[in-house]
Amino acid sequence: MFTTQVTGDEALSATTDAHIPSVAAQGTQVTPARVSVEGLTVCLRDGVEVVRDVTLQVDAGEILGVVGESGSGKTTLGLAMIGHTRRGLKVTRGTVRIDGRDLNALGEKERTALRGSAMTYVPQDPGTALNPARRIGSQLREILTVHGRSRSAAQSRVAEVLEEVGLGDVTHVLDAYPHQLSGGQQQRVAIAMAFACRPGLIVMDEPTTGLDVTTQRTVLNTVRRLCGKYGVAAVYVTHDVAVVAELADKVAVVYAGEVVEMGTSGEVLFKPAHPYTRGLLRAVPSSGERARLVAMGGVRPELGSLPPGCAFAPRCPASDATCRERHPVLVPVSGGSDHDARCLIVEAVPHREQAHLAVVEPEVAPTDAASGADNGSRAVLQVTSLDASYGHKRVLRGIDLSIAPNECVALVGESGSGKTTLSRCLVGLHESWTGTVRLGDEQLRQGVRTRSRDALMRMQYVFQNPYASLNPRRTIGGLLLQPLEHFTTLDRGARNTRVVEALDAVSLSRNYLDKYPDQLSGGERQRAAIARALVVKPQVLVCDEVTSALDVSVQASVIEMLRQLQHEQELSLLFVTHNLPLVRSIAQQVAVMSAGRIIERGATEDVLDRPQAEYTRRLIEHLPRFDAASGGAEDE
Repeated sequence: MFTTQVTGDEALSATTDAHIPSVAAQGTQVTPARVSVEGLTVCLRDGVEVVRDVTLQVDAGEILGVVGESGSGKTTLGLAMIGHTRRGLKVTRGTVRIDGRDLNALGEKERTALRGSAMTYVPQDPGTALNPARRIGSQLREILTVHGRSRSAAQSRVAEVLEEVGLGDVTHVLDAYPHQLSGGQQQRVAIAMAFACRPGLIVMDEPTTGLDVTTQRTVLNTVRRLCGKYGVAAVYVTHDVAVVAELADKVAVVYAGEVVEMGTSGEVLFKPAHPYTRGLLRAVPSSGERARLVAMGGVRPELGSLPPGCAFAPRCPASDATCRERHPVLVPVSGGSDHDARCLIVEAVPHREQAHLAVVEPEVAPTDAASGADNGSRAVLQVTSLDASYGHKRVLRGIDLSIAPNECVALVGESGSGKTTLSRCLVGLHESWTGTVRLGDEQLRQGVRTRSRDALMRMQYVFQNPYASLNPRRTIGGLLLQPLEHFTTLDRGARNTRVVEALDAVSLSRNYLDKYPDQLSGGERQRAAIARALVVKPQVLVCDEVTSALDVSVQASVIEMLRQLQHEQELSLLFVTHNLPLVRSIAQQVAVMSAGRIIERGATEDVLDRPQAEYTRRLIEHLPRFDAASGGAEDE
């Protein structure tokens, strides 16, 4: 695996609005890989392997996408590549070489000196990379002066790198504190810090999770352009397969601490060989058509109790007795160049899957969910002329919205457009608003404390972050009992029955009743939060970015669960999201928000396929294109 170097002017001449070819695709002069990993193994103190025998290479200017479910070992692998492990972990075998230098042969003091210059890390939350008590300019200058730049050279480089990440025209960035910047601006500052010293390796851990599509597009273009300009080898850790398809040159799929498939983006994503990769791709929402999402069955095994054979065998629809007995190694996939899969039955997988997996028909939007514009007389939730403010600043203007029984309305738009503020107004968590909100025949007042108990019970809210919304000191059973004790007069037996029914509805067994939130995975916590909202049998469920931090398989299971509940319990949903492809899989109506106004509203297919507003068209244009990586692979 080799690459070429290009000049900064050549790299910058590439467009920033489309998939930009890697440096590796732009010439013929070959140079050795900048980053080489061989047999890397990371263990817990008790010897349990978290990352097992990973071997890979990343060339100069190349981006390697690392994908997999939560808990698969992606972040641990990324951190180990910059010579760092979290508390309780240690590298026990293998080498990591950057420009020929073995990090694991260096002492901790030497590795620390290289961080920020030879290798850098961009975290998911820029708040963890930026000091909240220091101005942006001071933090950028520090990383340069610590690594040997003079103050004047550092000042010049700071201005240059801010220009490179698109912040050169933003006034007062250098004098601002992190909290005075938007989330997208904070993330671009973190990227500027990572590229400031022109390192050999950058590891990025979910840097666009939670960002709207426009901000995400800016960040992705910035990463691709700077990797090409400086010949940086980049590792991009994510669960967003569409982002990987557009950004990455190569893909490594990780499961239970092992790389189970690796190759070019076009080969891995459009000719997947391993059953796990194929399962992940079935769970990816389509930006072009309405279809049900197919989640993988089973659960990821605990690292300390892996099965003797293939770790994926218990969940694999194509496995046989051999898979459960023998541990597979990476083998070449026929017809692919540098395409490997860790599978004993790789050639038989497509046929066996077809025999085992049920065909899922595309969903047709329910015919009883009429357009909200013509639906006021039968709406379960009706909003008219709603304005809202924070202090003297008006943030929502003239909002008209209605949701019919058994209908899902998706509320989409960029960060800061007013989506969450509108949601909080509807459920009474934001009180500074005027206008009319009717829930059935009842007109709702502004605050939670002024509303009837019946109104509070009939409209429930599911927060984006289940970590913050579930009391860590209560069991899941106790958390579900709490709203029943507050809102109903049911006796103890009836309450217990209702709790079990709510858990069943979200596919959690009775075993979860006595568990605490920290004992659950992210997807299980979100299911528990939804169960708590459903336990009082509401008419309207407001879901605020409930899948934004979930991997694609868990996201698929949550969305399919909500769809099923919508029809079984005649539940109406307001689904707040920035994930436009996901909208097709759940919503019958879409409302697009910009600058505190609803600027477009209609049936999902009408809005996404034939958008009328320029703002909506721009949002759709900024979506990561899953076909960007195909390179004709699907037609070969």
